[in-house]
Amino acid sequence: MASRISRIFSTMLLVAATSGARADFTDGKLPDGTYHCEVYLLGTFLSLGDITIKGNVYSGPVIFGTARQGYNYQMDANGEITWLGPLGGYTTGGNSISLTQATLDGQTSPSFDIIMKQPDGAFTASTCTKR
Repeated sequence: MASRISRIFSTMLLVAATSGARADFTDGKLPDGTYHCEVYLLGTFLSLGDITIKGNVYSGPVIFGTARQGYNYQMDANGEITWLGPLGGYTTGGNSISLTQATLDGQTSPSFDIIMKQPDGAFTASTCTKR
């Protein structure tokens, strides 16, 4: 009997933990704000600019000034983001976005990682964290 109660309790904890971790993704958008993007290169962090999120619209990345136009994005229940417009240097010069994965952990600031594929086939990862 104790074993059965233990299994039921364990299952309830697993369901609670899983639903809590995914609850932030259910509305399909990131928290509004400015996300600072950086890449770690040759032992130092290099700024790639800021991406501003408001609702289901993003603008940037911008290093100086303000973005000219906003574009829509979509985020699925697993936190994978699809950008529905250009994304600065991430999508110019033969570069393309391979994957963008959001992290909405209650312990840290919301963030997302952008994996960019370069024309030569190499991949570069950057992290954008809400300020």
